[in-house]
Amino acid sequence: MKFTTTSIAAIAALVSTGSHAFTPSQHTTRATLRPLSMSSTEAVEEKKPTKKEKRLQFMKTPTFHRRGFKEVRESVENNMQEQFESELVGELKSNDFVIEKDGVKVHLAKDFGFCWGVERSIALAYEAVEHFPGKTVHITNELIHNPEVNDKLHDMDVQFIEKIGEGKKDFSKVGDGDVVILPAFGASFEEMSLFDEKNVDVVDTTCPWVSKVWNTVDQHQRKGLTSVIHGKYAHEETVATVSFCEDYICVKDMKEAQMLADYIVNGGDKEAFLKYFEKAVSKGFDPDTMLDKVGLANQTTMYKKETRAIGQMMQKAMMKKFGPVDAKDHYLEFDTICDATQERQDAIHELVENSDELGLDFILVVGGWDSSNTAHLLEIPQKAGVRSFHINKADCIGADNTITHRTMSGEIVTEKFIEDVENKDVVMGVTSGASTPDKAVQDSLSSIFLLKKMNEASASA
Repeated sequence: MKFTTTSIAAIAALVSTGSHAFTPSQHTTRATLRPLSMSSTEAVEEKKPTKKEKRLQFMKTPTFHRRGFKEVRESVENNMQEQFESELVGELKSNDFVIEKDGVKVHLAKDFGFCWGVERSIALAYEAVEHFPGKTVHITNELIHNPEVNDKLHDMDVQFIEKIGEGKKDFSKVGDGDVVILPAFGASFEEMSLFDEKNVDVVDTTCPWVSKVWNTVDQHQRKGLTSVIHGKYAHEETVATVSFCEDYICVKDMKEAQMLADYIVNGGDKEAFLKYFEKAVSKGFDPDTMLDKVGLANQTTMYKKETRAIGQMMQKAMMKKFGPVDAKDHYLEFDTICDATQERQDAIHELVENSDELGLDFILVVGGWDSSNTAHLLEIPQKAGVRSFHINKADCIGADNTITHRTMSGEIVTEKFIEDVENKDVVMGVTSGASTPDKAVQDSLSSIFLLKKMNEASASA
């Protein structure tokens, strides 16, 4: 698939800074507070190789691949165009993101679907399969949270490494001379170390925005900070991120962030606190000694406004505990919110804000049910009281005018879909997650067009 104009512009901007084309430029990671000073003990510890430095050593080996394989690139681009592009979505984009067809008026969000990081990840994975014919190719997790893409990898005979328990995988089937793909979410430091010791080729498709977060937590480590990660502790990306931390705690929402802020300021029941966060903290975590200096980072797919609100909460907690003058020596924050995540959230905000004027009956959100960035897109209309549904594929729309969808709480439910579908035109909004191909949006809209036609025909019969 050819990169979009936005993708090309983003890559060009990175190249112009002297960075690798797929590596976020360092000037975009800006601290909101001045760097903390280090003690002499910390300076000594900094001389030891950090996990980031060891990762960079892995990446310098000849069997570690991040730039793709040029000799198969054209073939892969053609394959991706055929699999993912959509004439209908192209028509929507060329018609000011609006189309009317078969009694259905569709308003498409201005930013939606594949981000360049996802396109890059898919291209690298597909290129790897073509570049290593005859070799067994493994992947450590789903490449991205999209069923069509992962089904395609299965069809290409890529072996998905088996999960054998909470946080554990069976790497015994990875043999000498095999190929291992690291997904867009990244892989843990321990997994990278394992593959570095094996005689395997590693193809790293990690999204550069995820690597940017890893660089941030490395800064925390160097400055003697505990990393506060706004993310879901079991999510593949967060699992990878915390593996590059020394001391950390994960908070998934404002409620957990408030619990953390309260403990920073007032202390509390240590046993109860650790019990609640037992799966979300580093080994040996001590909230009484490890929360005096903290730095914030986030899972790149989280809700951007919530990340910023948590940052303000942490800053205020430090001001309460240490005073406004000294707070800057106890809290550090970098901007690690993914541009693509932010743009898609802003675009659905615009749909929601104009829903009454547009006369929207509902908003359809298309993307994998386990996709964090897609789930956060659903939250925006839901919290605004706009009828909305998160589906993972067109099959969720039934010929009997039902829709099977994922709720904000994660429950999969089936209910009546379009009200009075036989007698009135439908006006809808639609968007899709950063890991969702345009073809999935087209297939979902086509199902709605067909549903409307069938019900109109039945009513007039």
